[in-house]
Amino acid sequence: MIESLLVANRGEIARRIIRTAKRLGIRAIAVYSQADADLPFVAEADEAVLIGPPNPAQSYRNAEAILTAATATGAQAIHPGYGFLSENAEFARTVESSGLIWVGPGADAITAMGDKINARNLMAAAGVPVAPGTTDPAADLDAAVAAAAEIGYPVMVKAAAGGGGMGMGVAVDEAALRTEYDKVRAFAERMFGDGSVLIERYFPRVRHVEVQILGLADGRVVALGERECSVQRRNQKLVEESPSPAVPPELRSRLLAAAVRAGEAVGYRNAGTVECLLEPTTGEFFFLEMNTRLQVEHPVTEYVYGIDLVEEQLRVASGLAPTFDPDALVPRGHAIELRVNAEDPKRFLPGPGVVRTWVEPTGEGVRVDSGYTEGNTVTPFYDSLMAKLILSGDTREQAIARARTAVAAFQIEGPKNNLPFFAELLENEEFLSGAYDTGIVGRMR
Repeated sequence: MIESLLVANRGEIARRIIRTAKRLGIRAIAVYSQADADLPFVAEADEAVLIGPPNPAQSYRNAEAILTAATATGAQAIHPGYGFLSENAEFARTVESSGLIWVGPGADAITAMGDKINARNLMAAAGVPVAPGTTDPAADLDAAVAAAAEIGYPVMVKAAAGGGGMGMGVAVDEAALRTEYDKVRAFAERMFGDGSVLIERYFPRVRHVEVQILGLADGRVVALGERECSVQRRNQKLVEESPSPAVPPELRSRLLAAAVRAGEAVGYRNAGTVECLLEPTTGEFFFLEMNTRLQVEHPVTEYVYGIDLVEEQLRVASGLAPTFDPDALVPRGHAIELRVNAEDPKRFLPGPGVVRTWVEPTGEGVRVDSGYTEGNTVTPFYDSLMAKLILSGDTREQAIARARTAVAAFQIEGPKNNLPFFAELLENEEFLSGAYDTGIVGRMR
């Protein structure tokens, strides 16, 4: 097993990785920016290194500073968490060429799945269903208009190099397409350094379902169930649950088998997620993208399958067998995750500030993965996620009941937060029925 691990991230995910590392007797090393010096993950690490100012480009995305910290502390491996450099193939390659262990998929897999058009084409060749769309980037506006006419409106205009719900727009007709194409292309060039755009069919009433995969050290790829991710604002997730209330056993078998084929097609190792769109009335599903990293919502899978995904990542990276029997995976119960963000609960606009009060809920089936505590400051430099509230139970109804109690008990004063939104959602009849889709938040507002 790896003996020392540098966590190239911050906040709740750094804290969560450090917790598992220390449980396994691995020396945990944190890196932090000037803005994060007082956060819990820094104090909880065995060693912490200041790597730069608040600007992510000068700290958490500064590959040179992170590698220098790894060398100075004698780190054996680097875990990137999610976001920042986690899906940067060049960084993964540099880590390994420096003689360090990269806790994630190989650089080739990251490259293959990082471009949405290339990923779509690979998946289609592997027999994974993909939505109607372009097989090459729309080189200019005329090409985009021609592609949309062939696919049929409405269409989604997407940055080929995008991710995390960013760089996307919907066009219901040619006039809207002309506006969205220019907007998405400009955003993609600015944010990703790649203005390539793809056009694909847009499904107005659809569910977002993803499958957790794990590529094992022996070369096998296994699927650890699905997660429902349809409660979203601006194409970004707010709530995840497992199993999905929209997926019956026969569909689950097809969905998981397709996800395994997706992983096998790129020789996948370590943790990853195959994201799909599900048309609930027909049971058709289409590949959306693969996230070549640990997902924010991984705790719901941990509850349902009784495993620690970070430990499994570390075991794969160390060349070890998993803690579970890949041929005897049996899900149990239900789990829900609520992303507690520093944002207004109505319009979801960021609301950073000093945390004056922070009291986490406790109780059976309650887990809080938090990045902050009382006295900390939520700054505007990073994602607004403050904590993840994860609830589990024998049934979906029990998990929801525990969620209501936990949301009411969670006390946060200072930054704006979206706990009031969750209190509303947990009483919403559409959500409670399980028959909701990605438009639910819009219908609540």
